[in-house]
Parts: sequence; structure tokens; C-alpha cells
Amino acid sequence: MRAVVTGGAGFIGSHVVDALLARGDDVAVVDDLSNGKRENVPDGARLVVADVREGLEAVLEEARPEVVFHLAAQVDVRVSVERPDHDASVNVLGTVAVLEAARAVEAQIVFSSTGGAIYGECEEPATESAERRPLAPYGVSKLAGEEYLAAYNRLYGTRHVALRYGNVYGPRQDPHGEAGVVAIFLGALARGEAPRIFGDGRQTRDYVYAGDVARASLAAAGYGGGVFNVGTGQETSVVELYDLCRSVAGSSLEAIEAPARLGELQRSVLDVGLAEHALGWRPEMPLEAGLQLTWESIRN
Repeated sequence: MRAVVTGGAGFIGSHVVDALLARGDDVAVVDDLSNGKRENVPDGARLVVADVREGLEAVLEEARPEVVFHLAAQVDVRVSVERPDHDASVNVLGTVAVLEAARAVEAQIVFSSTGGAIYGECEEPATESAERRPLAPYGVSKLAGEEYLAAYNRLYGTRHVALRYGNVYGPRQDPHGEAGVVAIFLGALARGEAPRIFGDGRQTRDYVYAGDVARASLAAAGYGGGVFNVGTGQETSVVELYDLCRSVAGSSLEAIEAPARLGELQRSVLDVGLAEHALGWRPEMPLEAGLQLTWESIRN
């Protein structure tokens, strides 16, 4: 398959690139390197340094991809609150630009969206039909991207797919993003520092390994459109996560208690039954094993 990965020099995007190359696909990476890193792009993939908002017609015309994996995004919830115009520019206008470029070469788009930021508080594992209650502009912009994909599918008969991620973790994760708690914890432990836990630490998330997310992205390629959750269906509290991080790091450092953060979700977990049924995908990496791999990547 010929593929283009926007944001392919970033955390999750680079794992998608790895998975594509591993099966022998032809891969071009588009990244403006504002957050991505050149060293994340493996040998075998071509890197085009470009901003998706500036139009990718020439890039896609040359690459002639069958699928565009669109992961280029503004991903920090706090930035979206402080600069909603910037968030919308990257996540909404950027996605429209990618849609138009893909339409010109008749390529399918597999879009990286978000579960927690779209569903809001979860009383039970959220299905794709659950009420959508984003609490920040980031969730709104990702939901807008999904709706653009769906509108193009209706208008042009395209087969674009949106994947709503849980809290993705793994090697190469940026410790500065809102969802980067694993990288924050393990990075602090690697430096011999005690990280902070905000509030009582009982807030839960659905932590899914980046390699599993990459497999879901490849499984979605060629599917006939739709929206799918990509998580594990299992909740882990912040306290439980930190205990696992300490275990893989062999550390006895106690976390520092910090005041709860205003507006933070208390419970976020995804139902992944639809992806299992329709895409034949299910998560494979146990949390502790994934944390061990992440720890080893940080130590090395």
C-alpha cells in the first residue's frame, strides 16, 4: 500500500509509520516538526516538512497514496483553552485541507480523534453512540473533524474512518502533553524525582499502548467508513498507574500530593466492542508490559 502519514514524526504517528514499514508499505511522512522530531522518522520513510494547513495537493499528487493517516494535530487540552483559535486552525482547517487534498487523488483518510475529550464524564464504558460532551475546545475541534469526514462520506461517497483514542502511551511520548501522564511519571522516576498526583488520584483513564493504536489504524484502512473507539475497555486510576510505574522502574519514591485541577475528568473509559467486531482489532498489550517497554525506551 502507498500511504501518507501526517504528523508521522510525532509520538503516535511514528508508531503508525513503523507498522506500515514493517509490512512493506510505501510511506511518506508530512510533519511541520513543531512537535515531531526528525529522529522519529525511520529509515525507509520519506519526510516532507510541511504544515497541513498550507495544502498538501502537490505532496499527495506525487505520493499518490491509497490511504492518508491524518495524525497531525494540536493535542494539548490546555493550549486549546488558552488559544482556541489556534486549536481550531490546526484541527479543523487543517483537517479540511487534508480532506480536499485526499479527494483530489481519491485517497481514504484514517483520522485520529479522541475518546475522553469527546465523551466527557463516563458512567460506564462509552460506546460510539454515547452522548458527546466535550469540555474543552480540543474535544470540540476533534469532533468537528469527525463531522467533516462524515459529511464528505455522504457528499462524495468516500470511506473515511475516525478513530477515537483512549489515553495512548508508549515509547516516544511527549511528557508535556495533557495525556502524557505515563511519560511524566516514568520521566520523573528516571531522573530520581517524585512526580505530582493531582487530587486524590482516583480519577481513571483507559490506557492503550501506541503499538495497539497503530494496529487499529492499519485495520481501519480499507474499511467502508465510520467511527471506532480504540482503547482497552479497562479503567486504571492515577494511583494504580503510578504504582505500576514505580514497579517497572524499581523505585520506592512516593508521589507528591497536589491540589485537584479544575474541570479534570474523573472517569474515562471506552467500549471497544465495535472495533473488535467490524475491524477484527482488539488491544493486545497488557498495561504493565507496555509500561515496561516504555520504561526501557526512556532509560535507553
